[in-house]
Amino acid sequence: MKPERLEPVPFRGGGFAPRMSRAGGAVALLGLIALWQAATSILHVSPLFMPSPLAIAAALYQLVVHGDLLSQVGVSVLRILAGWSLGVVAGLALGLGMGLFSFARSAGFSIVSALFPIPKIALLPLMILWFGIGEGSKVATIALGVFFPTAISAASGVDSVPRNLIRMAQSFGLPFGDIVRKVVLPGALPSILAGFRISSSIALLLVVSAEMIGAEKGIGAFVLQAGNLMQTDQLLAGVVVLSLIGLVVARAIGALEARLIDWR
Repeated sequence: MKPERLEPVPFRGGGFAPRMSRAGGAVALLGLIALWQAATSILHVSPLFMPSPLAIAAALYQLVVHGDLLSQVGVSVLRILAGWSLGVVAGLALGLGMGLFSFARSAGFSIVSALFPIPKIALLPLMILWFGIGEGSKVATIALGVFFPTAISAASGVDSVPRNLIRMAQSFGLPFGDIVRKVVLPGALPSILAGFRISSSIALLLVVSAEMIGAEKGIGAFVLQAGNLMQTDQLLAGVVVLSLIGLVVARAIGALEARLIDWR
């Protein structure tokens, strides 16, 4: 009697690990732009209401080469960097404290729960009273908007660290600082970096809103001026620049994730 033939069993334990595809993203974006161009050409949509991608590209080229769009973007980027940095540092300090200490947890969650739902742009007039109409009010508004999601993501990241890892480190007699540095922070990094993604988007939204309300320079002021003058091609060119800034930030955070949490 011949032994039964054993068939190889396919590996089924790969887990859910979706990966980014640059080709897929480029194809999707180009397909969307092609549909937009075709719709505006076939339906003969007025450029005043919906400029075609080619018209927007032409306006963007003129603004970069012959206009001051780059200087406007530079002003906004500096405001974002200043406000985001301040908000992230303060948010990480509070979030890690809420994850590690009982008093900070009790006080911090109460404060965050009470103040986080407030639209930060609504506080811009108050920031102007406190810090003046210049850069201070805009940077403070961005920092305040970034602070809360960063604190929440840091605290959630600490809570998500498996307790058995911390108990194991304690059983080996590691001091508190080493446990935080070698166990807690690496385990909390995925949540913290996810918070960076959210907070960077919030910073971009707030800088545009703040510049529309009280600024002479910046991409938000540029978009507002183009809208007031009914220059919709330039308005959408500014929107494209905002999208590119968001894409660059997302790529930078993705590269940071690949470098810092490649152990997952």
